[in-house]
Amino acid sequence: MDFTPTEEQAAARDLAARIFGDLSTPERLTAAGTGSDPELWKALCAAGLVGAVEELGLLGLVLLLEEQGRTTAQVPFASTCVYGLLAVAAHGSPEQRERLLPGIGDGSVVVCGAFPAQGGARARGVRGEAERGQDERASTKGELTGTVPVVPWLRDATHVLVADDRRELWLTPVTEATRVEAVELTAPWSAGRLTLDGASAERLGAKGVHLGAAGVHLGDQGDQGDQVQQLPSRPPTPSPYTDVLATARTAFAGLQAGVCAGSLARAVAHVNAREQFGRPLATRQAVQLRAADAHMDVEAIRVTAYEAAWRRDAGLPYATHALTAAWWASEAGLRVVHTGQHLHGGAGADLDHPVHRHFLWGRQLDAYLGCGGEVLQELGELIVSEGEGEGEEAEVGEE
Repeated sequence: MDFTPTEEQAAARDLAARIFGDLSTPERLTAAGTGSDPELWKALCAAGLVGAVEELGLLGLVLLLEEQGRTTAQVPFASTCVYGLLAVAAHGSPEQRERLLPGIGDGSVVVCGAFPAQGGARARGVRGEAERGQDERASTKGELTGTVPVVPWLRDATHVLVADDRRELWLTPVTEATRVEAVELTAPWSAGRLTLDGASAERLGAKGVHLGAAGVHLGDQGDQGDQVQQLPSRPPTPSPYTDVLATARTAFAGLQAGVCAGSLARAVAHVNAREQFGRPLATRQAVQLRAADAHMDVEAIRVTAYEAAWRRDAGLPYATHALTAAWWASEAGLRVVHTGQHLHGGAGADLDHPVHRHFLWGRQLDAYLGCGGEVLQELGELIVSEGEGEGEEAEVGEE
């Protein structure tokens, strides 16, 4: 494994760092309130960073999201790239890719994801004369009905990638048939409640289109504390749903790595500048140990996200690696953002202090990834199911 960025990935990361550093300042974040920053979004799209993700791959996206997380930039970058650009590029039909990818790349199409599947949306196929007699699930056009309680960045979106109750993927435009009600989360993610009332939608790709080496079956762990579903003993063929879910886990783990790195950097700067009894706080052993532990946690989040992303780009199974990255991002991420608050002392209790934004983002990402204990349970079940599958194959071979 070699996680060294390519020349193109490094250049894109450096460009993203400059744009986020220049435009996602504490003053602009305060002015944006709980909404997104449209000027920053335009700057990112004009620089070609969204469209470049198709060539940079998931590892390239993780590098870019680290830079977003360092500044807690309020733009739907992760959402559009994961649920829009990468999902369509991997699983869309040739016609869908030609029609949708240019708009996603230039920022005119903003995509959010009603993920993971929680059974709240149901699809009904719409068939013409030529399609009669075919299975309804094979229809490329459909109508969606149901409610999804929380969809991050829904208020910014022009399209929503919906996972229905059968884990099929449907792309629907935000129209009158898709009612949006504002929902405020811990972090300012422009979230909303999505109500679908016969909303027109198109299946992402034709029936049976899968990414060849996407990984194995994933449970649908959500931010609402859903129960983990029992995994089958023999994982099914990788599907668009399982790949997009694993991609999302990896990408948001990368975002958490940036959030935590930004929080720790602010804490280190504070304890070096703040003096107590004539000495900087950074000279205190307890402070040094706490910061060192946080640094190791940040590196663990980063390297597990890199590994999962690298494996997807290399066409290798990565479902367990995505869950591992999600667990580190959830469990260790909470520790790091709490450390950032703690090392700021009384200043960390100030809701207007920049470090508090990292705290809010870290807690929100923990919830969105499924919380550490839930992710760990799902990972354990997946590992057991893989082991049982290998045992069955050995028995069949012996026969």
